Amino acid sequence: MIYRRMSLMMLRGLFLLLILVLPSCTAERAAVHTGSVEWRLDEFEVAPPGLTKTGNPGPVDSPYGKAIAFDGEDDAFFLEENPLQGLRSFTVEAIMCPDKDGPREQRFLHIGQVSGDRMLLETRMTDDGQWYLDTYLQSGSSQKALIDENLLHPAGKWYHVALVVDDGRMVNYINSKPELEAKIDFAPINSGKTSIGVRLNKVSWYKGVIYKIVITPKALKPEQFTTH
Repeated sequence: MIYRRMSLMMLRGLFLLLILVLPSCTAERAAVHTGSVEWRLDEFEVAPPGLTKTGNPGPVDSPYGKAIAFDGEDDAFFLEENPLQGLRSFTVEAIMCPDKDGPREQRFLHIGQVSGDRMLLETRMTDDGQWYLDTYLQSGSSQKALIDENLLHPAGKWYHVALVVDDGRMVNYINSKPELEAKIDFAPINSGKTSIGVRLNKVSWYKGVIYKIVITPKALKPEQFTTH
């Protein structure tokens, strides 16, 4: 009789444990972004929920439609979301045009924490009006920057920039051509926010124009990149 009571108590305990655990598992799955995110920056003029801005990033014409210009001093957008949450594989793309006279170091997209787990797309300007790409990932104690000052591009022109992360491998692209790649011990960036036009802590402002940013929850091949 005592044994039966203990067995019933154990079963009830297991049942209660399942009730507590299952919702948390469901919540974890729900936190993973499963669809692509596309930000046409001209649509930010009517601020959606969770978006704030500093300065006065404003619309300008581009070959693709209206785009947004950033002055390199205080223009930026901030979003209360992390579209990389839960993702081990993803593709981040931007269609942008860096100005020739921008600051030497600029961050035009920052997703994640301010100084912890994060992803950044950056430009480095030279004195003769050229720029080179810097893409950065940090995950726990692992961090990697893909940057080469010899891979120069003329500023003042439009470019498609991409970072593809897949199973611990990161590759960056300019106009669908691979530039650099590396391996990184990568786990998902599960917290943080997003800034466009500057780092989340408001340093390294971007001077130039951005038409669109697209984030896809899988590794794309160059022929699958957005075109406009």
